[in-house]
Amino acid sequence: MRVVVGMSGGVDSSVSALLMKRAGHEVIGVFMNNWEEKDEDGVCTSERDWADARAVCEKLGIPYYSVNFARQYRERVFEQFLSEYRKGRTPNPDVLCNREIKFNVFLDFAESLGADKLVTGHFARVDELNGEYRLLRAADENKDQTYFLYMIDQRALSKAMFPVGGMTKGDVRRLAREAGLPVSEKKDSTGVCFIGERNFKRFLSGFLPAQPGDMVTTDGRVVGRHDGLMYYTLGQRRGLGIGGGGNGQRWFVVQKDLANNVLVVHQGEDEALLYTHEAVGSDATWLSGRPPVAEGEALNCQVRLRHRQPLQDCRLTLRGGRAYMAFAAAQRAVTPGQSAVFYLDQVCLGGVIIDEN
Repeated sequence: MRVVVGMSGGVDSSVSALLMKRAGHEVIGVFMNNWEEKDEDGVCTSERDWADARAVCEKLGIPYYSVNFARQYRERVFEQFLSEYRKGRTPNPDVLCNREIKFNVFLDFAESLGADKLVTGHFARVDELNGEYRLLRAADENKDQTYFLYMIDQRALSKAMFPVGGMTKGDVRRLAREAGLPVSEKKDSTGVCFIGERNFKRFLSGFLPAQPGDMVTTDGRVVGRHDGLMYYTLGQRRGLGIGGGGNGQRWFVVQKDLANNVLVVHQGEDEALLYTHEAVGSDATWLSGRPPVAEGEALNCQVRLRHRQPLQDCRLTLRGGRAYMAFAAAQRAVTPGQSAVFYLDQVCLGGVIIDEN
């Protein structure tokens, strides 16, 4: 086959290209530049990643290209990211990036090169059952990335290949070392792709004006000032800037009152304030293209409310365009704007955006 590999400059995509080459496929490496701004030190991290991607492609002896999707990324992902923060929610742009950029715009580009398959370094697996493509959890549960892929569709699944999905991270690095790939020891990237390692608060303030306000306790007592509701998330305990006092326990964010620009905090990890057995979501995306359960009926399944969270037992009911979740165990800091992704054992069904808990 002719395959296009999305080369990020990291070890996972590099080993994916290596495996495709060893399997005898015609391999083309393509680096996506989705963000062009420099960090506080005047360095554009994409330039470093592009240099690493080039070095790997040259080592493997495969042709390579760089494509610029910065405009599409800003229009389809970043504007939505800002919109969610304006609403006081906490979005996950990596999920949207996979749907709008990697498995949409980039897939179109790969097909324009005559690619039979689009290969990425995601830790996930794909199979086909009765003519339907399914997204499966990775063999390395600690690295599973299906949470970030739940918004892609059947067309994307039919074209996608994830060569490292059946491997452990240790196996990936070992293969990279044995093959002499220059990124074998490169540290994994963390955080949101376009922010990288830079200060998040400083980055966000460059796009959204901060509106400071009061921090109050659940009984209305003012205990401090916040820098802007967009900088905080439910369950947060660090960076609140509230001194000790009271019962001496840590302070936690328990609510964001957007209408009054008030951050509600509580001293101590109160289960009634931070934990819930229920949540409601909307904007459902199902990988099969159809809901996994009929309207009004319940499905016993598993759910992830954040990346790398162990699967949680859940009873899912779809009603009136909304997803009602009942958790077997109370869940901490269920956050509006984040994704709830559902599973039946190894199969990722799809997910919703959390609206309320």
